[in-house]
Amino acid sequence: MLKPGQKAPDFTLASDEAKAVSLKDFAGKGVLLFFYPKANTPG
Repeated sequence: MLKPGQKAPDFTLASDEAKAVSLKDFAGKGVLLFFYPKANTPG
């Protein structure tokens, strides 16, 4: 678990256009991540 102030580790995920996107692609920019349950259910 990360603590406040720690840098997030680099990771790569598929975008909604099925292209690979890495956290490092946004270096120096603000990033907001949303995580959703696998079943796309509330909560």
